[in-house]
Amino acid sequence: MTTMAFEQAAIKVENAREFAALQGAIEQAFLPEKVERFLKQLERKGIRVRDLDAVLAKRVLEEFAAGLNAKQLYEALPVSDQAQVREFYLSKLETVEESLRHRFKKLYQYY
Repeated sequence: MTTMAFEQAAIKVENAREFAALQGAIEQAFLPEKVERFLKQLERKGIRVRDLDAVLAKRVLEEFAAGLNAKQLYEALPVSDQAQVREFYLSKLETVEESLRHRFKKLYQYY
């Protein structure tokens, strides 16, 4: 009997330019030297870390990527690309150093 590991299906990105711009802004926000500032922005604006819609609405990512309108780019993406952006964002927030996650534990709480 053999077991197979789960492998996520690759979904083709339809709007590569917009997707890459959003992905870049998210990567910038979660760089080790910038993530604390990002979390402080979320805390100041009362946004939970998993609430990407609020992050976009309050224009938090724009502080990490000049000239970017993240909400507008996100809304221009098809649903499949939006889902991949959301998944990418959620995966990045789980890479934050444990000590910072503990320090900003209210942002990481589910409710």
